[in-house]
Amino acid sequence: MFTVVILNPKKVLFEGQVRTAFLQGDQGEFEILPYHSPVITVLRKGRVILDGQKYVSVRKGLARFAHNELVILVEQ
Repeated sequence: MFTVVILNPKKVLFEGQVRTAFLQGDQGEFEILPYHSPVITVLRKGRVILDGQKYVSVRKGLARFAHNELVILVEQ
């Protein structure tokens, strides 16, 4: 498992431990698993899917995965 924090300019939308995160990156769709290589990407319009069950809609954003923590800044 790894930590995910999803923020917009006004509040924390999600904070917790997950097994998988599926993102809509600017270069295409991809999945983050525990201990994934470090990555920084721009997010395009779509949804962040956590553990195949939780969804957060994204208009645009930025994601960074490092040290087994995924931080996502979004504009909803």
